[in-house]
Amino acid sequence: MKRVPVLAVLAILCMSSLSYAQFAGTGTTTLSVAVATEAAIRIDTSSTALATSGTNFANPYTGTTNFTYKVRTTKTGGSGSITLKVTTDFSASGGPSVASPPTAGDALTYACSVAGVGTACSSSVTASTSSSTNVVTFGADAKSAIGGDTGSVVWSLTNDPVYATGSYNATVTFTVSAA
Repeated sequence: MKRVPVLAVLAILCMSSLSYAQFAGTGTTTLSVAVATEAAIRIDTSSTALATSGTNFANPYTGTTNFTYKVRTTKTGGSGSITLKVTTDFSASGGPSVASPPTAGDALTYACSVAGVGTACSSSVTASTSSSTNVVTFGADAKSAIGGDTGSVVWSLTNDPVYATGSYNATVTFTVSAA
């Protein structure tokens, strides 16, 4: 009589029991997701020209920078903001300077508006090269629209006769955050 190894018999038994396993007509799974705070911004006006009304020494130079943002803050105790900082002052000497205006009263200021979630800055804000300044604040459970919400910064720069003629550029960096 021939002997069949025990392992071979066990393997055959396991395969036969697997081939007869039962399946149901339906099945379920549980999905879970952890939704975190998030914030993103897109500057829609990549270059903002400041101009006057056309009359001699009309005050001020003005221009508008538009942006789109998405934000989601924590339901309880959440907060967030959009800020800006002049990261590179106006180029070339003799022109306007955010860091140190040539005469008293010269300043780059801005007003804010938003169409969507958040509270825009409430009054004219003086831009700075040394610190970030407020554009929009968000409270708890702030949620923008799926396509984003929009806002704008309307710039105002004193038209000072002491500025040397020429073109001057400054770089402004916008930052959005959510907690």
